[in-house]
Amino acid sequence: MKKTLITAVLALVSAGAFAQANVPSSEAQIKGAVLAAPSDKRAGATVFGYNAKGEFVQLRKGTNEMVCLADDPNQKGFSTACYHQDLEPFMARGRELRKAGKSNQEIFEMREQEAKSGKLAMPKQASTLFVYAAPEENYDSSTGEVKEGYLRYVVYIPYATAESTGLPLKPQAPAMPWIMHPGTHGAHIMINPPQQ
Repeated sequence: MKKTLITAVLALVSAGAFAQANVPSSEAQIKGAVLAAPSDKRAGATVFGYNAKGEFVQLRKGTNEMVCLADDPNQKGFSTACYHQDLEPFMARGRELRKAGKSNQEIFEMREQEAKSGKLAMPKQASTLFVYAAPEENYDSSTGEVKEGYLRYVVYIPYATAESTGLPLKPQAPAMPWIMHPGTHGAHIMINPPQQ
């Protein structure tokens, strides 16, 4: 019994040390996170990432309207995002519901209901999200350097429709903008440039 307990404790300590060792430095996380933002917005963006315990925290307070999220060290590949600060209530609620174990569909439905009731504040104007991703082997977590990343764009326009924007419901040519979730709180324009 004592041997089993000691083995279990050692396993937990090792797992904790492993998790901490996998979290890049704040500097590397910030460097990688802001790659999703337009170059003139990077220096002043607020950045959220992970502390040594793997907890989601603010790594840097910004001076402009952009919020950036560092790559999640527990997920495969490299993916960061930056978005306008008016999207933060929407994004924060999504993170909260995901942490509570809700599915993507449940998150969508709950945020839709909360946005309609006024509980969840949505932007009053178009607000942009930038997503920058790369295969895991193209990301150096010790430096924050990324090679050959892919940048795509999302413009949130709550309750917009194909009719109100003139956009199709699916892309009909390479890089053609299209609208997703039309008529809902999560209506957004997708712009996916061709990958090289």
